[in-house]
Amino acid sequence: MSSSPPIVKEPLAPPAIPEHAAAFIFLHGLGDDAHGWENIAEQFQNAKKLPYLRWIFPNAPENRDALQQAWYAPTPLSPFPSQRPELDDEEDEEGLKRGVAYVDSLIDELKDRGIPLNRVVLGGFSQGCAVTLLSGLMSKHSGKLAGLVCLSGYMPLIDKIQHLRSAADHPATMGETPIFVARGTRDVLVPRRYLTLCVDKLRELGVNDSALEVHEYEGLAHAASREELRDLCHWLEKVIPALEN
Repeated sequence: MSSSPPIVKEPLAPPAIPEHAAAFIFLHGLGDDAHGWENIAEQFQNAKKLPYLRWIFPNAPENRDALQQAWYAPTPLSPFPSQRPELDDEEDEEGLKRGVAYVDSLIDELKDRGIPLNRVVLGGFSQGCAVTLLSGLMSKHSGKLAGLVCLSGYMPLIDKIQHLRSAADHPATMGETPIFVARGTRDVLVPRRYLTLCVDKLRELGVNDSALEVHEYEGLAHAASREELRDLCHWLEKVIPALEN
């Protein structure tokens, strides 16, 4: 996957012990880039929240089909179930898999820095959420991360995911992996039924209810809000807490 390098925000207070460090990889949405989200890290750091956390904001490549930066070629998301699914556009499976491979390479780089997998959180917004979920379910790091953050997105390849998990070299065991799922009630780009489909599929795949934290924010469109980020901060402090040096 060819794209510009990620934006990295180093921790304000790096732990003396490398194994006590933590990292958050966050993937932007369609047509956006890493600069659109780096201010989230700045807000957290200005508030002295998670000062030991390393933030990584990757950039999606230019997608020739989408004619903009995209992790994969998008397909329409309808608020209603399809009446003729055989006529629906096929999802860009190869593009999604390339996104998963790229995320794996970023996680490998963190491992090489000495950050344990159970101190790495993967997250994303919209398309970034889709790549996050696919990575969490079928990549070689499945079931080993500290948690997944899924903002205003959906689960891609939902009818194929079980086959992809079975075919993977490292099948996922996701039961206890914490997952933060959130959307706004006025999000018309990713209709609400995709939240239901995602949560139901996660449960079907064995994710425990105790590992799922689901939020809907009244009046929020396809965006992030202060309330959402506050809830995300509390969740991050639980799944990657500060450790004594």
